[in-house]
Amino acid sequence: MRSDRVRRTAAFAPGHVTGIFAPRTDARDPRERGSVGAGVVLELGVRALAVHRPAGPRRLRVTGDVTEPLGISLEVARRLTATVPGSVTVHLRHDLPIGQGFGTSAAGATATALALSRLVGHPRADALATAHLADLFGGGGLGGVAAILGGGLEVRVRPGVPPWGEVRHAPFVPPLLVGVVGDPIPSPDVLGDPRHLRRVAEACSGWERLVADPSPATFFDLSERFTDRVGLAGPRLRAVLRGLRRTNTRAAQAMFGGSFVALPEGPAARRAAVAWLARAGVRAVEVRAAGRGARVLGPATGTRSPQSF
Repeated sequence: MRSDRVRRTAAFAPGHVTGIFAPRTDARDPRERGSVGAGVVLELGVRALAVHRPAGPRRLRVTGDVTEPLGISLEVARRLTATVPGSVTVHLRHDLPIGQGFGTSAAGATATALALSRLVGHPRADALATAHLADLFGGGGLGGVAAILGGGLEVRVRPGVPPWGEVRHAPFVPPLLVGVVGDPIPSPDVLGDPRHLRRVAEACSGWERLVADPSPATFFDLSERFTDRVGLAGPRLRAVLRGLRRTNTRAAQAMFGGSFVALPEGPAARRAAVAWLARAGVRAVEVRAAGRGARVLGPATGTRSPQSF
């Protein structure tokens, strides 16, 4: 006999900043498509609360604390609840701005997938593959779901969502400064433009160094070069990157956004960077790398954002 008990489950998926990447989209199986490259998984992200009410007519809603459409997360929910009776509601809470290179589409899709997989009984691997495909075909990104299944510095060695793809994770201890200084850059505008993709592929040369040396220094060496070679940063963002670099701070664009991610090289550099940002009127927050990746929280567990935008 079917239970009419209302059930709730929550999940959290961290945000992510990509420093360097190259598309890999030729595989026949889309689960093997994505990108190679590297990024940092952030402690801030997206929380999903999923509620299933078995009684009553079939209905699905995906809501959030933002005004932007949540089409990618909605597609995940549609696929995972296609045979589920009753009503399902998913509410997303974002710690990070949408469309600014912080991986919110992948985080929302992943949090939705994990919450629903626990709620309605889908295998975790199938749910994550659904999130990857929705992000891939929905224009969100090429490797965000795969990247945030662990924490710290992530290196995408083989494209696609695991187990089809391979992502390696290493600790990333120092805190980052992140901030937004320009308009969002819609991912489809870049990922759908062959000229941009050729430039991205050329700029990504040497990313393999991170396989042998997944360190913050190597990550920022490659990310700064990638930012400068790709040339997607607007005038305001370029000026901020130059200003930060003059304070002995490593700084790169968060792909794809009018935003930056920066690593001061020591306490003196941090004080100089914060002072420079204040004089320039640029608001930034300090964010640490996540210690672990996306996960189910349970029905009554929440996440506490240490600092949000």
